[in-house]
Amino acid sequence: MISNETITSYLERLASKAPTPGGGAAAALHAAQGAALVSMVAEFTSGPRFREVEDKAQPIAKHARVLMRSALFEAQEDERLFGSLGDAYRMPKEDEEQQAARTAAIQSATIAAAAPLVSTVESSAVVIELAQRLVEIGNRSVISDVAAAAEAARAALGTALVTLEMNIAAIQEAEQRERLSLVASQAADAIVAAEALSAQVRLVVAA
Repeated sequence: MISNETITSYLERLASKAPTPGGGAAAALHAAQGAALVSMVAEFTSGPRFREVEDKAQPIAKHARVLMRSALFEAQEDERLFGSLGDAYRMPKEDEEQQAARTAAIQSATIAAAAPLVSTVESSAVVIELAQRLVEIGNRSVISDVAAAAEAARAALGTALVTLEMNIAAIQEAEQRERLSLVASQAADAIVAAEALSAQVRLVVAA
């Protein structure tokens, strides 16, 4: 399980020929890192120097930690559900009945496997919103990490987006395709927001 292994162990598995973990898990871990960075900046925005904004920063830190844990869960769910999809592809297909059962199982597993990606997109979008709130009030000593959080969220969104597009192409049900296409559009919009936030922070740092 990803949450219980070392970084080295995870990366070795990611680098191997094993079917899991893959891009979806990587996307979720990008989101988790973005959330962690937001929490860090918010935590540093406390103490005597930040009395006027501390009551705004601490809820951001708390929310970011919730997102961090949620994203880690989604990484594990992605690995589990992608494994189920692999099982569906390995089902027998020697006659028409088996072929129909296999096709139905693949469709069901593909739709299910999209759920962690949807959650990753939603969490990443919130990470960006929280990071944006820190631009004005955050501790300037760590303000570059707001941009780092935005870039981590952008990586999560870009990775989730391309993986979602793969799923959409494989799904036959029009309603599910439309639902996931809306999430893909949300991801694309959030990527633009992440890039703008990162650029905004770089201007602050350079000033």
